[in-house]
Amino acid sequence: MYIKRTIEDSILKTSQTFPVLLVTGPRQVGKTTVLKHLAENDRTYITLDDPAIRFLAKNDPALFMQRFSPPIIIDEIQYAPEILPYIKMEVDRSGKNGEFWLTGSQMFHMMKNVSESLAGRVGILRLLGLTYSETRGLPSVPFTTEFDRLLERVDKVQPVTVTEIYRQIYKGGLPALYKNPEVDLETFFASYINSYLQRDIRDLTQVADEMVFYNFMISIAARTGKPVNYDEISRDAGISAPTAKRWLSILISSGLVALVQPYSNNMLKRIVKMPLLHFLDTGLCAHLLKWKSPETLELGAMSGQFFESWVFSEIYKTYLNAGQEPPLLYYRDKDKREIDLLLHYDNTLFPVEIKKSAAPQKSTIKHFNVLNPLIKEKQISVGSGAIICMSANLLPLDEDNSIIPAWLI
Repeated sequence: MYIKRTIEDSILKTSQTFPVLLVTGPRQVGKTTVLKHLAENDRTYITLDDPAIRFLAKNDPALFMQRFSPPIIIDEIQYAPEILPYIKMEVDRSGKNGEFWLTGSQMFHMMKNVSESLAGRVGILRLLGLTYSETRGLPSVPFTTEFDRLLERVDKVQPVTVTEIYRQIYKGGLPALYKNPEVDLETFFASYINSYLQRDIRDLTQVADEMVFYNFMISIAARTGKPVNYDEISRDAGISAPTAKRWLSILISSGLVALVQPYSNNMLKRIVKMPLLHFLDTGLCAHLLKWKSPETLELGAMSGQFFESWVFSEIYKTYLNAGQEPPLLYYRDKDKREIDLLLHYDNTLFPVEIKKSAAPQKSTIKHFNVLNPLIKEKQISVGSGAIICMSANLLPLDEDNSIIPAWLI
């Protein structure tokens, strides 16, 4: 069963614009599946997972290009970056757009190789796991806090309960879990992590000890929704702070983790400059931390952290699926005033609080007023704000802010 992906339109538009399309992202998020679906047998498909094909691509890329001519899908391009200069020569010769569709786990040196070898010739899209909308067969667009646009979406989306939200949080967004509902989650995620450690971490990085890296992943999972403190991470994982920083960059490049940068402005004093960390697949995060059911997760000490990371991930994916860089920041200062999320576009900030509550109070947005100096000095506009929560309905909180149910993202 094919699950329709929101990114499909972005893929087709990018293919019409560039000679080469590269879809990157973590393992098993559906990169190959969506490209095969859109190709409809009009393209040759090859994978560099095949040892014989990989050997040819690495050792005789010129012969590889003769053997496999475009239009073509080349899967797992990170295993043979040697063919990238030959792809460049071929697209320069043909002058056609959409000739090469490439996929690759978003890995470190591979992205650098693509950028250098195919500069100006490649359109890069990032794909993550399924959004909640995709699992329900619903359309989605880049998230907005604008009440009128949210109101248009209400009639298209069926409300769900808190229990159902936590089932989704616990399961995560990897497509294989939705194609076969009988899959045992514990077995699946154990296999997923093993593949990631052996194929990506061992083969493509300089990490010598997979178990130490695994313990590091657990330490990062425990900090989802929190600011990054490398000294604390290194202490918990038993590694140096520089190693913690380098390994976190690996998780980011792999598409497993995102860092939200703090908003800064010289009008706002005492700002904390640490980025905020979010695990992008809450199912994988829950498995790493040994949560055994959605019910225990919902009632557990990390319930709020998981909800916040899930909401962030859902919003983040709505922008990636539209082919846009997510315009997401956060605010925190040394007086412990925080704004969970700031959407920043059109020289406007849209503040968002994320709370696991069915009936949040107006006091929830009390820290939005830290942005007042910016309004006063006319340095930037502040648009409509929101509380994303477990409310059953989309409601106005006041003239400038609204209560948004999590299922409406």
